[in-house]
Amino acid sequence: MIEFKNISKHFGDKTVLNDVSHRMETGKCNLIIGTSGSGKTVLQKCLVGLFEPDNGEIIYDGISFTDMTEEERKLLRQQIGMLFQGSALFDSMTVEENVIFPLNMFSKMTPLEKKKRVDEVLARVQLVDAHKKFPAEISGGMKKRVGIARAIVLNPKYLFCDEPNSGLDPQTSMVIDKLIYDITKEFKMTTVINTHDMNSVMEIGENILYMYLGQHEWSGNNKEIIFSKNERLNEFIFASEFLKDAKDMRMLEAKGKIDNDRNMDELLK
Repeated sequence: MIEFKNISKHFGDKTVLNDVSHRMETGKCNLIIGTSGSGKTVLQKCLVGLFEPDNGEIIYDGISFTDMTEEERKLLRQQIGMLFQGSALFDSMTVEENVIFPLNMFSKMTPLEKKKRVDEVLARVQLVDAHKKFPAEISGGMKKRVGIARAIVLNPKYLFCDEPNSGLDPQTSMVIDKLIYDITKEFKMTTVINTHDMNSVMEIGENILYMYLGQHEWSGNNKEIIFSKNERLNEFIFASEFLKDAKDMRMLEAKGKIDNDRNMDELLK
């Protein structure tokens, strides 16, 4: 679990985060959504220590990240996996070399143990035959999967993903969403995802924070978001007429189900 309380961040005279509080739950996909400039990227960077908040506290599983020494933070960062927006693979390294890189940096495994671990995570992301390929030789979706393999190779407790579906077609995006969801459950990680992808919100949004102008505007899950009466959230989620019509249909379907359930209860009395 990652909890943050009353986080504020300013750059000069500009307030980017204003008294933001929320809790990211263990074993769930925790999504941060909002328009460009809403503060979600700055918030994520504060959570991993790339930016220092001006006020507030960040807590990892009951331990204050804000009060940690730099040495303590280094140890914690070894428990954090990062999936970057552009995958951030090293072009001059093979897939295998990209994934083994964190092990070379932070583990004391033997070469044989490292090789075994790389084989395990590449198999987990369904890339068993890609070890010797270079990033230029694989598709965008495969690059994302290599990025995920590298992010989980140290078996992290926390996984941060920045726009994991950026640049992908809808079908590949669904594959990546399912993979992130599955490994979150499998390894019981606290997964934090910055995203604009509304399919991701609806499919894997178990705990959603909607940011607006640097503030916590709304929070809930992918079932509750459909019925939200928050006007700013609705303008963001249902920006097109098509999505507005889809929302109306979902609400009518849900109401019909509720009415049918009530009628069935009456018949069973």
